[in-house]
Amino acid sequence: MTPGILLLSIASGAAGTATTIAMDITEGIIARFKTMAIFRPSVLTGHVTANVLQTMFGVVVLVAVGLAVGFRPTATPLEWLVAAALLLGVTIAITWLAVASGLAAKTVETASNWPLLLLLFPFLGSGFVPAASMPAGLRWFAEYQPFTPMMETLRGLLLGTGVGPNGWLAAAWCLALTAIGYVWARRLYNRDPR
Repeated sequence: MTPGILLLSIASGAAGTATTIAMDITEGIIARFKTMAIFRPSVLTGHVTANVLQTMFGVVVLVAVGLAVGFRPTATPLEWLVAAALLLGVTIAITWLAVASGLAAKTVETASNWPLLLLLFPFLGSGFVPAASMPAGLRWFAEYQPFTPMMETLRGLLLGTGVGPNGWLAAAWCLALTAIGYVWARRLYNRDPR
């Protein structure tokens, strides 16, 4: 269950990012930054960097707690490094989506609710129950949604069960979600406020 919990914690951190961005918009801080002579994407990149650092610290704490309560991974140092890179990629992807949803939200309350949809994906994936044991429709969704290959890759890396094609799928999902979130956020950030 540890890979599912790790991805769940990453997804839950996105709500804070979206809320912070929405607060900056409603309070006028973003409008002020747009009038200053600074590199325009630096505002969004700053939010992403801060959230990624905070989330990765939380992931380290979760792994430590998991080890303390009996999680016994068999990963080699290289597998730990690849798992950390995957967790970093997932965090960056979800954070960019959260930034975009915060920019798209009309109110702070709405912004805090958008990323909560991401919390459903680990539950509807293979994080807690094998996809093969699910009813047909749910099994199809669990097999083809982004979080399942991420969880299976983490599970394979940390427990030595093999990664298979899930590694490439997880990397592709991370890159695709990052690109979508980044382009969406930049487009919303650069729009005319009128």
